[in-house]
Amino acid sequence: MLDLAYVLLVIFILMTTATVQGLKVNLPRASNTPSLAKPQTKAITINNEGKVFLDTVPITIPELEQRLSAQKAQTPEFPVVVRGDSLTQYQAVMDVLDVVGRVGITQIGLATKPQGK
Repeated sequence: MLDLAYVLLVIFILMTTATVQGLKVNLPRASNTPSLAKPQTKAITINNEGKVFLDTVPITIPELEQRLSAQKAQTPEFPVVVRGDSLTQYQAVMDVLDVVGRVGITQIGLATKPQGK
């Protein structure tokens, strides 16, 4: 059994190095500076008291609509993740989803936890 695992490992190593080889070329160089691009995904959180947060900043529903509209004007296609506390009122989540729909955002995700965790 150990011999078979060893043979398979050797074959795997030979095959992967064979596919990496190729013609020798001068590859272009990239700068070492980190990217300044900010992540464009917006997180909307509703806590157990029904308070709404946009990227950790407390916000009202009308302010949420204004900020999402402004973001959509800058970046027409940006994703939104809605995170609702399991103890919050369902109406608070629906109010947020209503605003997201009115603004015209089509990339919406609902954050959940796997069952049993």
